[in-house]
Amino acid sequence: MELSVLLLLAVLTGLVLLLIRGHPKTRGRLPPGPRPLPFLGNLLQMDMKGLLSSFLRFREKYGDVFTVYLGPKPVVVLCGTEAIREALVDQAETFSGRGKIAVIDPVFQGYGVIFANGERWRVLRRFSLATMRDFGMGKRSVEERIQEEAQCLVEELRKSQGSLLDTTLLFHLVTANIICSIVFGKRFDYKDPVFLRLLDMFYKSFSLISSFSSQMFELCSSVLKHFPGAHRQIYKNLQEINTFIGHSVEEHRKTLDPSNPRDFIDTYLLRMDKEKSNPSSEFHHKNLIITVLSLFFAGTETSSTTLRYGFLLMLKYPHVRERVQKEIDQVIGSHRAPTLDDRAKMPYTDAVIHEMQRFSDLIPIGVPHVVTQDTQFRGYIIPKNTEVYPILSSALHDPRYFETPHTFNPNHFLDANGGLKKNEAFMPFSTGKRICLGEGIARTELFLFFTTILQNFSVAGSVAPEDIDLTPQESGVGRIPPTYKIRFLAR
Repeated sequence: MELSVLLLLAVLTGLVLLLIRGHPKTRGRLPPGPRPLPFLGNLLQMDMKGLLSSFLRFREKYGDVFTVYLGPKPVVVLCGTEAIREALVDQAETFSGRGKIAVIDPVFQGYGVIFANGERWRVLRRFSLATMRDFGMGKRSVEERIQEEAQCLVEELRKSQGSLLDTTLLFHLVTANIICSIVFGKRFDYKDPVFLRLLDMFYKSFSLISSFSSQMFELCSSVLKHFPGAHRQIYKNLQEINTFIGHSVEEHRKTLDPSNPRDFIDTYLLRMDKEKSNPSSEFHHKNLIITVLSLFFAGTETSSTTLRYGFLLMLKYPHVRERVQKEIDQVIGSHRAPTLDDRAKMPYTDAVIHEMQRFSDLIPIGVPHVVTQDTQFRGYIIPKNTEVYPILSSALHDPRYFETPHTFNPNHFLDANGGLKKNEAFMPFSTGKRICLGEGIARTELFLFFTTILQNFSVAGSVAPEDIDLTPQESGVGRIPPTYKIRFLAR
């Protein structure tokens, strides 16, 4: 059914309820915002360009902290670096709850390390961080795994012999293999049909989650969930991935050696066995499946999408790419692979990668938070369990911290002496207690994949740099770069 028809049904339903309901009421004294209608909330005031555009428009009228109603649900929106840091850092514990994303909530249901709350979240996050550290820094470090995968990628790019490529799948393959090596204990061949199917499900799901229809679903999920739409395809895709994870867990269980855990799944299974007599243990099958889904999804999409945006920017700004390659030649040369130790000696390259992350603005409206208690914030009272949206895009484009916020400019991260400069507004992984637990792995991937590719190849596009359009294909929960083709020419 057409989205316009579904929205009309939602409007009509809301008008009926308007006759029997009063104005939405909440405890506390929420920040100001556009006046909502019963049931519909602020649906009719939303911009057709999506939630981010709507929130930024409301900000102009109501300031950096305001309330919007997504249907009947009040959401406090935080814009700008100061407001976000005051909440997520200065009141870290209070703002550490996790909200829901309506279009994927039927799959996650509050389980797994990303969408869990309370003690479940604390236990799973502690376990996940420790286990990923052990398998990332054990016999074979994350750095070593990424270096090996980067060489596999170089060989694959050499096979193209300078022909035009769409890098979407390739960048998915290499980033997915890093998280797979930690979670499943192995990497997959680039031609493995099961692996290719899984990555196709991930890519399609991330695109659908970021689509306009999924943003509208957030406003009217109680009505729209009864009709066909992107939410049903997302559910089907993610359940197919969960089935694969379930099969992998069973294989691990059959071959488990308690004295020699191979990966994240083995370690979790051993913890499950240890706590099997504890009826309130969070180490059960459901949390395992959803945690692995969370790590697999987040560990694949974030880095691969940033790399895709990054190489599009290298086509758009060839002078930046040339300067990066000059630094690579001076520091690393051509006879050895890049290492993480090189990063400290390559401030310009590091600044370019930071700016790639800032400009790509991967999760623009952030993942929803929830306040864990009645909270005083900037003179307002936010009731317990109210959802909070930290608009990361508003920090990454904050003119008080970035001289040219809407332009790709590596100088944002360079000081007067050409050294790397820290910036408090740089929060692509969010900030506070819910900061992405894979941040360290992602930063290592971006540096090693980016430098290894540019060490071995120059790049060229199918159109002139001035004709390259950087407008994202989708911009919702995530930002999807436009599709493009690129040549990798051996240096």
